[in-house]
Amino acid sequence: MKRPVRLSYLQRLFYRNPQGYRSSELARLCGVDQRTINRDLLDLQGEPFYLPLVQDDDWRWRLMEGHRFTLPPIHLSLQEAAALYLAARLLDRASDEPNPYIGRALLALADALPEEVGRQVRTLASSRLADEQSRFARVFEVITLGWATGRKVRIRHRSLRSDRAYEYILSPYLIELWGPGSAAYVIGHASYFDAIRTFKLERIEEAELLQETFEVPAEFDPETLLGRAWGIMYGEEEREVVLRFTPAVARRVCETVWHPTQEIEQQSDGGCTLRVRVAHTLEMKPWIRSWGPECEVLAPADLRAEIADELRRAAQVYGGEGAG
Repeated sequence: MKRPVRLSYLQRLFYRNPQGYRSSELARLCGVDQRTINRDLLDLQGEPFYLPLVQDDDWRWRLMEGHRFTLPPIHLSLQEAAALYLAARLLDRASDEPNPYIGRALLALADALPEEVGRQVRTLASSRLADEQSRFARVFEVITLGWATGRKVRIRHRSLRSDRAYEYILSPYLIELWGPGSAAYVIGHASYFDAIRTFKLERIEEAELLQETFEVPAEFDPETLLGRAWGIMYGEEEREVVLRFTPAVARRVCETVWHPTQEIEQQSDGGCTLRVRVAHTLEMKPWIRSWGPECEVLAPADLRAEIADELRRAAQVYGGEGAG
């Protein structure tokens, strides 16, 4: 390994194994001699890693308890920093739960930006700093650490329609966002099901980082898994959904990539038809309803019937035709 790669690798090793390593073990894992590893251990305790390493009586190096995983510096162009700013602002404004790490990330970004815009970012971030001791903040910290270091996590999760929380041992493979509220989800192997499952972070009541480690299977491909999903509901089967939009919204529909599989066909009246192939249609329903009468479901038939029934019941609520 080249030295920068080796230092990052050593950092991850220490987070994966709280019991630590002897320098001879680290030398073998990295394919270098012990003299090189000893220099690396000194370097890891300085800039930019600042790892608080201690050596036990049996000559094992380990991390001090409670240390936070710190990334080495990254170099961004102004446009890359602006993109991260916009992503963080969008997440901060839309998240179901306040996330203190978004505010901290924005403050760090503000320090790197030119003062004129850094001042704006700093003001916006400071006004929305959340509690780092909140339940969600603690869950977010544990899940992300397990994801980054390959350590399993014990969680207590309450599903949307459940009256009680259930415990799972989770190997966090991926963290993803979805939904009108931009909620965060973790996807990984869950012990109870012995299969890959998805959990909404906001519904996890407790999370504990375990010492047991995991390896992401070589066949796990996030792009393949989520490629046919409208959001985070994935599956091997797929269904074609056909929607017709009126001329009033056709331009808006055509200017956006809504899904990787989409096909848009212009209609003679100025409207358009959108075709997508998705694993599940459930996640599409709020998006379809948001267009109101400007969108008509042509296929599949069961989705068309569901949307029609929901709109009829909505009309009744507002005193429309059929109201009692």
